Amino acid sequence: MDDWRPGPSRDQDLPPSARWYGTPVAPPRRLPRWLTHVLLGALALLTAGMVVTLVVVAVLSRPDAPVETEQVDDGLAGISFPLPRGWQRGVLAPVTGFTSVAANRDLATAMARPGDPVDPSALRPALVDLTDLYARLLLHGDKLDVVEDKAVTIGGRAGHTRALRAEYTDVVNQPAFLRVTLLTAPSGGSVVVLGLAHPDDPRSRADIDSIMAGVR
Repeated sequence: MDDWRPGPSRDQDLPPSARWYGTPVAPPRRLPRWLTHVLLGALALLTAGMVVTLVVVAVLSRPDAPVETEQVDDGLAGISFPLPRGWQRGVLAPVTGFTSVAANRDLATAMARPGDPVDPSALRPALVDLTDLYARLLLHGDKLDVVEDKAVTIGGRAGHTRALRAEYTDVVNQPAFLRVTLLTAPSGGSVVVLGLAHPDDPRSRADIDSIMAGVR
């Protein structure tokens, strides 16, 4: 009968430390350092792109804020009128009798005041007299040209408007623009609205015209 002896076990082939702590496991392979930097950079760019996208979406989806238009309320003249961008309400009108004033720095001015009772059929003659008066007070032009003279209806009020352009022979003063509008008032009186621009330029004219057209 053969003498059977147990052969050496698998554990006996391992070093003593392996018997206690188990078979050594190969360490995981690390990515090259350059590849790690590339992946981290790509992740950072992706994150930044997502943040920018979320901000843009939030801004575009936000409801627009209402645009408030500043206006002048003249209780004595019984009217109100809007102010274009860049214009500000004034406290004291530079011409006696006017009860409200607004200006765009020193480029243009608008004023309003209550007027005398006037028959609708006599609006133009009364306005011509007013325009001549304010042209002498404010323009002092060496040459005056009438650039507009017409009947208007503004805010349900019948009226007439007249505009002048003043030129000067000296080399200092630039041309100036004056518009005066006379409107009937529900009380039987009238309202005078004046706009003055110095120097005369298209934007100042447009601002004055928008003020006149916005009278209510």
